[in-house]
Amino acid sequence: MRIDKWLWAARFFKTRSLASEALGLDRVHVNGAAAKASREVRLGDQIDVRQGPVIRSVWVRGLSTARGSATVAATLFEELPESIARREQAAEQRRLAPEPAQTFTQGRPTKRDRRTLDGYRSGGDAPGWGDRWSASQDD
Repeated sequence: MRIDKWLWAARFFKTRSLASEALGLDRVHVNGAAAKASREVRLGDQIDVRQGPVIRSVWVRGLSTARGSATVAATLFEELPESIARREQAAEQRRLAPEPAQTFTQGRPTKRDRRTLDGYRSGGDAPGWGDRWSASQDD
């Protein structure tokens, strides 16, 4: 059975084309070697699938050409204990990471703040409206 069909049937990817794309980008390795979409999967093969920052390592325990329910898909593979530990550790690190939005001390600048900043960029001590060049003024 083709590996792209197996990855789709085992619910690693939502569509078969996404599985084929991941295979083309070397995100899937079979027994330590990069795999193409047409590679045949056999019982007992070790497959490493990188999904985002997490790499899942599984043993092939069953073959199925049809995509079934999640409970049926779970019987097609067995995840290695090291892979489970890595996945849980990554989830814990994401959970404990600081919220990016909380690093901001103040919100978006107001129109007045922007004008002040523009004044500093143009040089000087934040010139006011009267300090700007105007077509009606002759200097």
